[in-house]
Amino acid sequence: MDYSQFLGMREELSLLAVILLTFLIDLFVSSEKKAENCGNECSLEGRPCARMMWLTRVPIVLMLVHTVFNLLPCGAANEATWTSLFGGMYLHTEMMTLIKSVLNVGALIVMVMATPYLMRKENHIKAGEFHSLLLFTLLGMYFMISAGHFLMFFIGLELASIPMAALISFNKGCQKSGEAGAKFILLALFSSGLMLYGISLLYGACGTLYFGQMAAALSAPNLISILGLVLVISGLGFKISMVPFHLWTADTYEGAPTPVTAFLSVLSKGAAAFTLMVILTKVFSVGPFVEYWDTALQLLIVLSITVANLFAIRQNNLKRFMAFSAISQAGYLVLGILGGTAEGMEALVFYLAVYTFANLGAFAIIHEVEHHSGKVGISDYNGLYTTNPYMAFCMTICLFSLAGIPPFAGFFSKFFIFMAAFKAGFEVTVFIALVNTVISLYYYLLIVKAMYINKNEQPIARFNANISSTVAIVLCVILTMFFGVFSAPFNFLSYFGFGI
Repeated sequence: MDYSQFLGMREELSLLAVILLTFLIDLFVSSEKKAENCGNECSLEGRPCARMMWLTRVPIVLMLVHTVFNLLPCGAANEATWTSLFGGMYLHTEMMTLIKSVLNVGALIVMVMATPYLMRKENHIKAGEFHSLLLFTLLGMYFMISAGHFLMFFIGLELASIPMAALISFNKGCQKSGEAGAKFILLALFSSGLMLYGISLLYGACGTLYFGQMAAALSAPNLISILGLVLVISGLGFKISMVPFHLWTADTYEGAPTPVTAFLSVLSKGAAAFTLMVILTKVFSVGPFVEYWDTALQLLIVLSITVANLFAIRQNNLKRFMAFSAISQAGYLVLGILGGTAEGMEALVFYLAVYTFANLGAFAIIHEVEHHSGKVGISDYNGLYTTNPYMAFCMTICLFSLAGIPPFAGFFSKFFIFMAAFKAGFEVTVFIALVNTVISLYYYLLIVKAMYINKNEQPIARFNANISSTVAIVLCVILTMFFGVFSAPFNFLSYFGFGI
């Protein structure tokens, strides 16, 4: 084996270096000063001690360097010789690099958002572990995206799932957090079992696990290969939180720490959706198979958008509300996969980027309000504008973008993804999605109504937002407005091509 091929895994090697440095910082800084002594120096609202500065600020700086580094062009990584590595197990294209960069920005925002949470006394001893687990999850998503072999894909899937279960149950003293972690890991194991069974059926039908060789072997559909396709879609449907694989979502989102919920709602969903598109277009590209998975995805899209919208209206807990919002958004995201067209892939990537900024911005505000008041109910936001007008304004922008109201970025992301699906010949599905967009506008406006119109004799008290949270919120709002006013970056995606 030519070990120089590892140099082609630029994103993975860079992220692995960040993980190792974060681990070493946590190891040596923690041994220098015990967490209980640190807790006496660090108060919830006070200035953090040197130890917590190292454990919270340095990983963010390292992640920022990693993100910028992988946005820079690199000759070796862009050469055709690096397109396929290790016999085709690892694939590299510019579009895959772009989707990883979107995930990097999302992970960086989550790390910044999580700083006030990690500054709490009970989390001082766990601050280093939080960043390590989060980055290992991101590394697993990298492997999923660049997989050209089902074994590589499954390793990435498990690497992205197991640390996530630990993050969900990060609040060890909280019953809801433990329950959320247990539900997630049990259903993740079940979905992984379905996935493995589907992969084994495909291996039996094709005699190989390489995506390209499978496509050549599946010249005609048979019962085994069709069942394998159904099970693979089912396994990834769990990761994307599509109906009927969504039952874990609301309980997990409610019980997990809010920064973890934000990470789970965006990055996990985006990586799984892109991976599903890669598998469908590279393995099941034969004519009859395309018709089968197009039909299956249309059913899942309509169910996800409709069911999620109906259940979102009934929620009062904001984190459960955002869970059903995420299920609905997953349906719109998967619209880009229909037909397996280049326009669909570009629309999917653009939609993921816009959804990342708007959704993380909303979660950053929810986290900051919860951090200062302990409240997460929609009714608790009644009259928020009177005490915290800036928070209410930023929340409104993020919600308007999620609802698809112009001129915010969410409008253009939905327009492009609807246009791609319409051009691919799925007019009825697009029409149903458009009708559901109107329904989603209603329940997003319920929160805006609570903040600006509903009266509250005891609204959430005025508070000064943490600097880290302010940076995350302002960055998300600026990017949401930028991609709305200047949607030209979507046209830039065509330069990356349909190379998946």
